[in-house]
Amino acid sequence: MKKFIAAGVFAALMAGVAPATAATQIDFWHAFSGRLGELLDEQVSKFNASQSDYVVVATSKGNYSETLNAGIAAFRAGEQPDILQVFEVGTATMMAAKGAIKPVYEVMAESGLPFDQSAYLAAVTGYYTTTDGEMLSLPYNSSTPVLYVNKDALTAAGLDPEMDLSTWDKVGTALDALKASGSKCPMTTAWQSWVHLENLSAYHNVPFATKDNGFAGLDTELALNGDVQVKHIETFGQWAKDGKFIYSGRRNEGGATFRAGECGLFTESSAGYAGVKNEATFDFAIRPLPYWSEVDGAPQNTIIGGASLWVMEGQTPEEYKGVAAFFNFLSSSDIQAKWHQDTGYLPITMAAYEATKASGFYDENPGTDIAIIQMTGKAPTANSKGLRLGSFDQIRGIIDEELEGVWNGSKTAKEALDSAAVRGDELLRRFEQANR
Repeated sequence: MKKFIAAGVFAALMAGVAPATAATQIDFWHAFSGRLGELLDEQVSKFNASQSDYVVVATSKGNYSETLNAGIAAFRAGEQPDILQVFEVGTATMMAAKGAIKPVYEVMAESGLPFDQSAYLAAVTGYYTTTDGEMLSLPYNSSTPVLYVNKDALTAAGLDPEMDLSTWDKVGTALDALKASGSKCPMTTAWQSWVHLENLSAYHNVPFATKDNGFAGLDTELALNGDVQVKHIETFGQWAKDGKFIYSGRRNEGGATFRAGECGLFTESSAGYAGVKNEATFDFAIRPLPYWSEVDGAPQNTIIGGASLWVMEGQTPEEYKGVAAFFNFLSSSDIQAKWHQDTGYLPITMAAYEATKASGFYDENPGTDIAIIQMTGKAPTANSKGLRLGSFDQIRGIIDEELEGVWNGSKTAKEALDSAAVRGDELLRRFEQANR
């Protein structure tokens, strides 16, 4: 059992009285830095100050990929933390890591602390549950993509800053005007695979992969090269050629450009709100992710990004009690409501959403409720519940590479997506064979 030495233990022993019990240390590895890291540290400090039995020690291990790799390496060395933050694309990898994780539902049941899974938003928890609905990991920072609008840029282009941008055709009209006005960056994006293929597919109720996007079996195959996906990437490829869509990088490199006021439109996580609000010196708005109006049933619902908290095997019963206490704290409505309001991440409980609504936050900050409405407006389908694919981090790398071929004009959309499907399926077959 990991312990801190309680202050005064030696003196208490010398005086012949029982010493105070040391607090059990809970190690929490995460992938946050900057403002999000500060807000996470604030949560940890509040928990530590709220009780004396446990001390959570939070440590940043780099970006999402680096944190996942650090956790895997630590487990192999027998030095794993109690809690590991893993991004959503690592879910299948964690589920397949037999003997490495302890499901959250088990941790909570053994702790004896109250735990009602129905209190959590189904659209969020569905990503992290078994087929029987048991929670494997705790949703922590969940977001969904939205459209950020530089209203000043629209005005400068002679457009109504409140114009309808609900469909991609209408976005195209805005891009024409922005380009004609001399804009060097009519539109950019963050996380191109997540926004423009993974969420595009869910939002139009078409499969990204077979077998219910991987939820129904490891023998899934990529289906990201369907008609809807090809048309979308083809359109963006033409916009790139025309200088209307500016590719900024595979992660969130476009965020700095938009926040500096250089771009008119920006597709990005709802959690980008904290940075935009903090840095933008222009009038901005948050709008729903656009959709193709000719696709039947669109828009359906978007899916989440972000990460969840996994509990690692090999810890003591006392540490698991501390983890359970910390998870209860993180799930409380006041902590969740503040996290949601500060960051733009979704509240993981309906109570936190209702508390935020009652506080007037959505009225004072228009657009901040779009993400949750977009996620929960329709019941998820097999195509829009989420994705559960092995080696998904590496598959995303393949998709990024193929999309870059479209943006630079060296490949057609169909060629790129067909190639991504073939290359990605090779990784899926290896994952399937390794985890039968």
